[in-house]
Amino acid sequence: MEGVAMKDKEWTLDDFEVGRPLGKGKFGNVYLAREVDSKFVVAIKVLYKEQLAKHCVQQQLRREIEIQYHLRHPNILRLFGYFHDSARVYLILEFASRGCLYAELQKCKRFEPRRAAAYVCQLASAIEYCHQKRVMHRDIKPENVLINGKGDLKIADFGWSVHEPSSKRQTICGTLDYLPPEMVMNKMHDAMVDNWSLGVMLYEFLVGRPPFEAKEQKETFAKIMACVIRYPSDVSVPDGAKDLISKNVFR
Repeated sequence: MEGVAMKDKEWTLDDFEVGRPLGKGKFGNVYLAREVDSKFVVAIKVLYKEQLAKHCVQQQLRREIEIQYHLRHPNILRLFGYFHDSARVYLILEFASRGCLYAELQKCKRFEPRRAAAYVCQLASAIEYCHQKRVMHRDIKPENVLINGKGDLKIADFGWSVHEPSSKRQTICGTLDYLPPEMVMNKMHDAMVDNWSLGVMLYEFLVGRPPFEAKEQKETFAKIMACVIRYPSDVSVPDGAKDLISKNVFR
């Protein structure tokens, strides 16, 4: 795909051999596919226009495409191109063969400190790159991170992302367990929300669950507002990791 002049190419479904399903989402499905000429393997995300219109997210999708298409970082999932027909929108995405980070974490329960550190380093590099491009992801969580065949992480799903020439936003988005106080309160926020999510993920890597997780949403909300990090006595978390978490998860 890298060798194809992407901007000059008008893609159609006939350009791909579509294989097995990789996942299912609210607005459509993701399939393994191969570009006919180059034999390059990709993932094709198929979104149904009727569902997009029903939930009034067409503009959100346009923004997602515009942002992700222009990002080039080894730990950000590439969007190679897109096309559409009368009923569907197709996104041509980099294929991450080892699936979702969330599934890997569920399988392992938690990660060893060395592995957690390597993952956080990759994510921090990608987040820093986004912020340099004035992009806020706003929904960093294990479900939105994929793993490629080499074991490298790829931040995906830029559905809540914004490109911010100005410094502040005021929109509730993302997943509660990973949101800072200013977002759950629907207050003005900036790119630091991604740093908060990174700190929450580091805690989850080492402990096996997010720091503010609770059975009831209102309890999670209260824990986020209190912003107190507690570590279980049966898990050994390195002091350096605790320090990094506290520097990211604070308000």
